[in-house]
Amino acid sequence: MSIWQSIVMGIIQGLTEFLPISSSGHLVILPHLLGWRFPEQQTFVFDVLVQWGTLLAVVIYYWSDLLRIVTGFVQALLARKPFGNPDARLGWYLILATIPAVLIGLLFKDAVSAAFSSVRATGGFLLVTAAILVAAELIGQRRRSFETIGWQDALWIGLAEVVSLLPGVSRSGSTMAGAMARNLNRPAAARFSFLMSMPVMLGAGVLALNDLASMPDMAALIPPLLVGFVTAFIFGYIAIRWLITYLAGHSLYLFAGYCAVVGLLVLVLG
Repeated sequence: MSIWQSIVMGIIQGLTEFLPISSSGHLVILPHLLGWRFPEQQTFVFDVLVQWGTLLAVVIYYWSDLLRIVTGFVQALLARKPFGNPDARLGWYLILATIPAVLIGLLFKDAVSAAFSSVRATGGFLLVTAAILVAAELIGQRRRSFETIGWQDALWIGLAEVVSLLPGVSRSGSTMAGAMARNLNRPAAARFSFLMSMPVMLGAGVLALNDLASMPDMAALIPPLLVGFVTAFIFGYIAIRWLITYLAGHSLYLFAGYCAVVGLLVLVLG
């Protein structure tokens, strides 16, 4: 993988990780469209580790939230009242929401990795993302704020995230849709979705580091990884800021339409 290719892939990762249009789907389709051929294991490791760039973006954007959650969580544990304050409870909710995808991802790691080799399947799953986004707009009443989130909401959103293990199903789209199905408003759904993305991306990256260490050409992949990381961070931060503002007054139908068009094109053109 060249530096130029890693820049392009980093831009796509950064923009599509938080926009509900599936970063995994685009990282499968784009190399096929441009005629780029990478070893399957190298592609999977690159895609997962470059996500750490977007992880850094969301950490910086929500730094004050994270600091408050961690502080409240630790204080509650020290006081032997683990659910004793709202920030501690939110920390537990984020942990709960993370568990389903982590368990399924570990159990079916090989099957998930293999799914990334099928461009046609990715196109079909983009249509699934479009349907999920439309359903969220039609079902959700969007009357609840972020402060009303409870453990039932967290569990439901975590279960919704499991679907996004498949390439073409947007993680942010499925989790926002899960939150909106629980009648959270769009900004609250996006905020919880982005916060819960952090442990998932961190854990997936740690597993990918193990794969990277076992690759015979590891040294050659490190420079493109670093370039992709920085690029994904920059464009990921831009995407978060834009989307939070956009969702304050707009629906998800724009993203649903985009996923439907791209998915259909992939299926028709192969």
